Amino acid sequence: MQNFPRQIQDISAWLSQIGADPTGGMTRLLYTPEWCAAQRALQEKFESAGLKTHFDHVGNLSARLEGSRYPEQTIMSGSHIDTVVNGGNLDGQFGIEAAFLAINYLKETYGQPLRTLEVLSMAEEEGSRFPFVFRGSKNIFGLANNADMHQVQDAKGVGFVDAMHQAGFDFRPENTPVRQDLRAFVELHIEQGKVLETEGKTVGVVTSIVGQRRYDIRLTGESNHAGTTPMGYRRDTVHAFSRICYESIEKARKEGDPLVLTFGKVEPKPNTVNVVPGFTHFTMDCRHTDQQALLRFTQEIESDMKRICDEMGIEVEINLWMDEAPIPMDPQLVKQVAAVCETEKMNYRLMHSGAGHDSQIFAPRVPTVMLFVPSIAGISHNPAEKTELSDLAEGVRALAHVLYQLAYQENGGAV
Repeated sequence: MQNFPRQIQDISAWLSQIGADPTGGMTRLLYTPEWCAAQRALQEKFESAGLKTHFDHVGNLSARLEGSRYPEQTIMSGSHIDTVVNGGNLDGQFGIEAAFLAINYLKETYGQPLRTLEVLSMAEEEGSRFPFVFRGSKNIFGLANNADMHQVQDAKGVGFVDAMHQAGFDFRPENTPVRQDLRAFVELHIEQGKVLETEGKTVGVVTSIVGQRRYDIRLTGESNHAGTTPMGYRRDTVHAFSRICYESIEKARKEGDPLVLTFGKVEPKPNTVNVVPGFTHFTMDCRHTDQQALLRFTQEIESDMKRICDEMGIEVEINLWMDEAPIPMDPQLVKQVAAVCETEKMNYRLMHSGAGHDSQIFAPRVPTVMLFVPSIAGISHNPAEKTELSDLAEGVRALAHVLYQLAYQENGGAV
């Protein structure tokens, strides 16, 4: 496995040219020419290594190394090929590269596996071009709602259906059977945070993906003259927002990890220097690994908002538009990956994921586990996104050991 650093450098430099942004970073949005070029280039790369490739209806690319004894049992690894606008070259892409390098190493070292190994380059996860996420993984399990997509357009007015057809793909037929061959899914990803770096760890074994509740909140008061409206007469929505923000964040700090709370977008109106803002729209994002704790906390915050607004004569409209429960990884696979890290003397820790990943779509349906490698300074979705080459190589090494146990050992390496 000593060649992994060089192989990672080579494949990353090659694939990162496709969709490279002139200002730095990369932009590879669903069904764009850059996206199509990346998927086709990967198809050629996989086939040149002796893997059998296949595109599904929506553009997910699979590359398979058939099993000798249990070909109908598939061990899958991969991630998503799309990026955010002007993002880095590791988020998603590295998980595909790592799966390919690990499987190619196993093929060259041990030959044909007992169970089928499959690299998956998923069509879309980020939601950067069209207003949806996880379309690649959701289509694998027939979870995407095709009817919702006919009127959807991107920021340039291009319709989703037109873009999909131009790229050579189509909707997944409703009568398409869901795959029954998936025995395990293993996703390697950069952390996108700085827990591993801060603690000096090189591998994270993910135990769960946080639940998320996201809100749009609108405050309506009264716009009025900034000079002639006494403080006691005002119905100032920015003042109300500031109270909500301060009290909520203080409550979140007292609650402690792993709960996180973010007010990420604030739009006061009329947003001018000499008018009391009579309307404010803001967003709130709350995450936790425990569903009951997440529900309890957000319900308390909603009550606090209503109390504050009632005290100030402000009308409040609270719209909960995302309500995703925490997703645990498969306990047996978590235990197995941790045992690999112990045996191979890897510097690892168990941890949760504070970001969403394709694994959260797989996990309720297929035994699933994630591995993390550190992100320098926790930076992601940014051209400055970077991980030390030695850490990337350690992640591929860990993945190769896990895939070996799952695909080459008679009992799947069960511990």
